[in-house]
Amino acid sequence: MKDKDMTVPCDEGFINIRVGAIIMKDGKFLMAGNDRAYLYSVGGRVKFGETAEEAVKREVFEETGVALEIDRLGFIHENYFYGDSDYNKGKLIYEISYFFYMKVPDDFEPVSLSFADGDNIERLKWISADDEVAFYPEFFRTELKCPCREIKHFVTDERV
Repeated sequence: MKDKDMTVPCDEGFINIRVGAIIMKDGKFLMAGNDRAYLYSVGGRVKFGETAEEAVKREVFEETGVALEIDRLGFIHENYFYGDSDYNKGKLIYEISYFFYMKVPDDFEPVSLSFADGDNIERLKWISADDEVAFYPEFFRTELKCPCREIKHFVTDERV
């Protein structure tokens, strides 16, 4: 059962438990994207039986081809939003995400800037907080300009 994503049907929607990696270098941070009109953090769903720390290390390796260590937990994000994938389109999703700052060596470069996630091809892209591109979580735009040592909690709710 350890290969099952922590996505649980609940009423007419889903509950997701997700991790995201904050990979920063030269004033930019690494994001992922696919055919949608926005970027999102490197990361993915926690698998049943994994800890959040294990999941973020696995996801970073799967998406960048490089094993990185965790520096610290930076953010916990509770997010209510409506799905836009084939399987969850229009359904309400409650997602709890743990975002970890990763230890990034000076010579870090992803093995490839693209990778397959099932049938989707995803791309990696270095961006800065001021880039005029849509990305999630949106609080990265302000919070990653001056990272701090404390853990911050954010709540985003598309229902309101």
